[in-house]
Amino acid sequence: MSTGWIIALIVIVIVAAALAGAAAVSPKARGAVGGRSLKRRFGPEYERTVARHDGDTKAAERELTERLNKYGALNEHPLEPAERERYAARWTAAQERFVDSPGEAVAEADRLLAELAGVRGFPDGARYEEQLDALSVHHAHHVHGYRRLHRAAHAPDTGVSADGSDTEEMREAMLEARALFEDLVAPPRRQSAGPTEKTPRHAAGNAGQSRLPWAFHRQHVKGS
Repeated sequence: MSTGWIIALIVIVIVAAALAGAAAVSPKARGAVGGRSLKRRFGPEYERTVARHDGDTKAAERELTERLNKYGALNEHPLEPAERERYAARWTAAQERFVDSPGEAVAEADRLLAELAGVRGFPDGARYEEQLDALSVHHAHHVHGYRRLHRAAHAPDTGVSADGSDTEEMREAMLEARALFEDLVAPPRRQSAGPTEKTPRHAAGNAGQSRLPWAFHRQHVKGS
């Protein structure tokens, strides 16, 4: 056998061994990278999903990966300025109603978020679980507020407890859900400069939200 053939066989063996080693190692490496990536992408939603799977990170990551594959390419539809104003006014009204009718206010806020998410291009509110999954891909850090609000809105009507804990739970649910509402009603970043370049970015980004009385506290709620 010539020297050239011997060298060729040695090269083939080395390449084959390298490919076999890569095949054995790469799944684990991909899993580690995927896990870190999912943690960054989903934040607290990652931990909640792991907890729901009783600590099984592989099962949780499979679920989150499925959500990402299904909804990652979803493009959110921008709102017109007039639409942002209308939604802002409706949220303000629901928040003000909380003082006298906490249950009605929470139910209205839940319907409002479902409608707003649908208008922005997420699955329709009638498909709550699908809508929640899609929102978790694009608004992972705030989606739990919507989950909590929805749970409060659909809880059995047992009335306000003697110590006001039911009302307090609803109040906290609305406050936490507010962050998702702010995300959904805010103008796209590329539009945040407003009609003129002199408009400060942070000021334009709050357009349609400045009239929202966010600081409603427990002393403002009857029966709490």
